[in-house]
Amino acid sequence: MADFLVEVTGDPTEETSTRWKLHVDGASNQTSGGAGIILESPVGVVYEQSIRFEFPISNNQAEYEALIRGLTLAAEVGATRLEICSDSQVVTSQVNGSYQAKDSLLQKYLEKVKNLSQKFEEVTVHHVPRERNTRADLLSKLASTKP
Repeated sequence: MADFLVEVTGDPTEETSTRWKLHVDGASNQTSGGAGIILESPVGVVYEQSIRFEFPISNNQAEYEALIRGLTLAAEVGATRLEICSDSQVVTSQVNGSYQAKDSLLQKYLEKVKNLSQKFEEVTVHHVPRERNTRADLLSKLASTKP
């Protein structure tokens, strides 16, 4: 079962001509994992989530879980245009089509991401260095190491 922690600040009114920014990261260890999600509206409202997975999960699976949870949150708050940043080269490359998902479970995750992405007018996915994804990285590590 996943534990959820959400923090919301500011006014979530969206300007439809600008993009929401979504930073996601996943972390895993031998017995559990975590996801960190930072969603920022065009007017500066920030939603933060730290999610713990109380089951064995690979790092790539945790990255996909973070992305899926982030897309779900963005849809729930009414985002229409989304810029996604992740430090996972595997996940960003699979989503963008430059890497093939060969593992059957990752194929299912990729299909889920593509289906969720259709809820938005525009979705762009960028690979960023970990240094440009530190808040999501910290939230994912916090969740994966929580006792």
